[in-house]
Amino acid sequence: MTTTFAAALNAGLRRALEDDPKVVLMGEDIGRLGGVFRVTDTLQKDFGEHRVIDTPLAESGIIGTAFGMALRGYRPVCEIQFDGFVYPAFDQIVSQVAKINYRTRGKVNAPLTIRIPFGGGIGSVEHHSESPEVYFAHTAGLRVVAPSNPADAYSMIRQAIALNDPVIFFEPKRRYWDKTEVDFAALDRDGGLPLHRARVCRPGSDATVVAYGGTVATALSAAAIATEEGHALEVIDLRSLSPIDFDTIAESVTKTGRLIITHEAPVFAGLGAEIAARITERCFYYLETPVLRVGGFDIPYPPAKLEKHHLPDPDRILDAVDRCLAA
Repeated sequence: MTTTFAAALNAGLRRALEDDPKVVLMGEDIGRLGGVFRVTDTLQKDFGEHRVIDTPLAESGIIGTAFGMALRGYRPVCEIQFDGFVYPAFDQIVSQVAKINYRTRGKVNAPLTIRIPFGGGIGSVEHHSESPEVYFAHTAGLRVVAPSNPADAYSMIRQAIALNDPVIFFEPKRRYWDKTEVDFAALDRDGGLPLHRARVCRPGSDATVVAYGGTVATALSAAAIATEEGHALEVIDLRSLSPIDFDTIAESVTKTGRLIITHEAPVFAGLGAEIAARITERCFYYLETPVLRVGGFDIPYPPAKLEKHHLPDPDRILDAVDRCLAA
């Protein structure tokens, strides 16, 4: 069936609530309102206020409460309303949630999923269009993932909730209304691609483009334009930001000899830097040109009228491709 990213997430959360009575949703306005982006629409009506809980506007309190519940056997799923609102809960996440398994030598788990709408592209203001993924990817003890399409949204949210590890689940908010065909029955049967694996979205031979979240669709658009110019770009959807599936990227780069990484976050010290360093180490003798990165600029998030200049677009990706191919 054809469904949106937001509706697929809703369906995945619904199945998780149905399958396990210990799954509990928590967040600001997620109950009666159904969330700012309506991802949890109708779930409180169907499962009750004890399973889908409207919380106070206090992110540290949300995560702290959910962490305690996770230690008592529940599987809380917290919604942080906007990416820039997660910072009050940062200490809880990196100092407590991420450390508990190591601190107890594996005796205590924290099966906690933290949903964070992230990135720009919706014309929103400061603190509503952040890309904080690298803070969490840098923190040992956390899994960090970012689906890019409705099918992955459905399968990955269910996989995240089922894990005994804490998962930071980034949702590209500008893709909430993207529609594609999703075979829910097939995903229910096979569970979808493992959570830690990257996916080759489009095969190619001339250069590899790695993207995640909101920039996957941008990279695919660039690849379609490149085809008209006679170039075949291989596009990889990273999906998991920690751990990273370097094997899939390395296999592609040994074939294409070129790598471009794109993300909305600033290029400086972004996830692309880690990928570039690791692939340069592993594929040095296969690389025809240096690894290039296309991302946001090293500035606070700009006003809505300027964000189209800040966010990577197909032209900026293709400029990097041209530089690779010309070298």
